[in-house]
Amino acid sequence: MDGILKKQKIPYICTPLTGKNKEEIMDEIDLVLPEKPDMLEWRADFLHKLDDLPYVFSVLEGIAEKSDLPLLFTIRSIHEGGQQISLSEEQKMKLISEVCKNDAISLVDYEVSSDSANIKELRRVSQKHGKQLILSYHNFNCTPSEEEIMKKLFLAEFYGADIAKAAVMPKTEGDVLRLLQLTNNAGKALDIPLITMSMGSLGAISRIIGWSYGSILTFGSGVKESAPGQIPVRRLRQLIAMLKEDMAAE
Repeated sequence: MDGILKKQKIPYICTPLTGKNKEEIMDEIDLVLPEKPDMLEWRADFLHKLDDLPYVFSVLEGIAEKSDLPLLFTIRSIHEGGQQISLSEEQKMKLISEVCKNDAISLVDYEVSSDSANIKELRRVSQKHGKQLILSYHNFNCTPSEEEIMKKLFLAEFYGADIAKAAVMPKTEGDVLRLLQLTNNAGKALDIPLITMSMGSLGAISRIIGWSYGSILTFGSGVKESAPGQIPVRRLRQLIAMLKEDMAAE
């Protein structure tokens, strides 16, 4: 975790920035920072001028001027819950590679389902510029079998990710419990940290308690959710603190 994510602070609370332009993102930061998140995620797939590199860099500069929190840069693919963007996959890779050179960024996220050559290239570029790489898997339709989810997490480790992530949609309470147990099992089997969550209102409990099963980070909403089921960051912090107190008292 090398200075960005430290075990003693787990779970980190990361708040997404989802503005469609620089002004909205700057306003989001002003509203979010008083809530004291541990990290910010710029969901750049929400940006309307993503194909304008100087504009993207001006947004990064603006974020860096307002916040010294670790910043995760994400362009979520539409097939894994992201917004429609104007960039081809090749253009997207070039943009992420350029962003890796920017000091405002601490981590980048990329889907583990992507082309293996792209993953390997992004791993090379991110390491060269000292950025941590999250390789992620999202399923907005269901909670697949433990075998399928574990396969994605181990694949992330195989590609050299610093962190593996899985976010899935539950249909029953049993799906949520199954994801938490899988998190516990994966945490023992993997040599890298992991982030897991059940999405939607049914899975909200996983965002509060997932850390006790081995998930190092949870997402709390600021101005707008970036995925269903996110809890406002202040409330999320309160709930986690209450849970920790109750567990310590037992």
